[in-house]
Amino acid sequence: MNSNPFRKYVSGTTWFRCRSVIRGSKRFAAAQQNDGHTSTMATSSMALMKEFLLMYFMPETCYDEFFLNFNFLHVQCLKIVLSKALGFGIILGSVMVKLPQVFKLIGAKSAEGLNFNAVLLELFAITGTMAYCIAHKFPFSAWGEALFLMLQTVTIGFLIQHYRANTAGGVGFLVAYFSLALLLLSPFTPLSVLTVMQASNMPAVIVGRLIQAGTNYHNGHTGQLSAISVFLLFAGSLARIFTSLQETGDSLMALTYVISSCCNGLIAGQVAYYWNQTPAVKKKKE
Repeated sequence: MNSNPFRKYVSGTTWFRCRSVIRGSKRFAAAQQNDGHTSTMATSSMALMKEFLLMYFMPETCYDEFFLNFNFLHVQCLKIVLSKALGFGIILGSVMVKLPQVFKLIGAKSAEGLNFNAVLLELFAITGTMAYCIAHKFPFSAWGEALFLMLQTVTIGFLIQHYRANTAGGVGFLVAYFSLALLLLSPFTPLSVLTVMQASNMPAVIVGRLIQAGTNYHNGHTGQLSAISVFLLFAGSLARIFTSLQETGDSLMALTYVISSCCNGLIAGQVAYYWNQTPAVKKKKE
């Protein structure tokens, strides 16, 4: 039995033609609906991408220059994007920049060649920079590596004490440091104190690196210093000169990184010079 009541009023050929037209219309409507969904998804993806770029890499004026005006050679916007990308690259690298040093200490079960006072001065400089930037509400991309460098440097300080049979002193060092860091990051610390600390970073970095360089020279080798960590720190401090000028405009921060780069370059030069000198080789020669 025919289920369609209109079937009996039209010829077979006409009926099949009508049915084909109806089916074609349905397919067209379905395709239009799918296109609408696809267009909505594309628009949503573009909106998410725009939000991500504006939040982390560029202001809206630069987004308009790149994606509306297709002006990909806008110098000022290129500087901003390059600075942001470098900043986040430095932060990602800082997550593991000193891990080779940590693993080398643990593997050797020795802290020979590392000067604890130099570590303390480096920690002072890192903490001062972090507290200063947080107080001034600088973007995370301008200082984020200080957080990870601080955690790794504290670990190295503890390991130095631990492998010199002074584990209790290492624990005391951890407690004292984190108590002081919490105080510096609290609202109770005046901005003037943090500014003085940031200004003191330059002599702290210079003295700390000179102490380590003097230890290397006296020993005739770099001991358990990790070449990977040293060269990564040197490269990161060089890149930070540009990003600090671009993102903060703070000449004090930029000058700190210039000094830091020079000092890191000195240690990197010693690592290269004493490349084939190890504590075992030095003792054998003696």
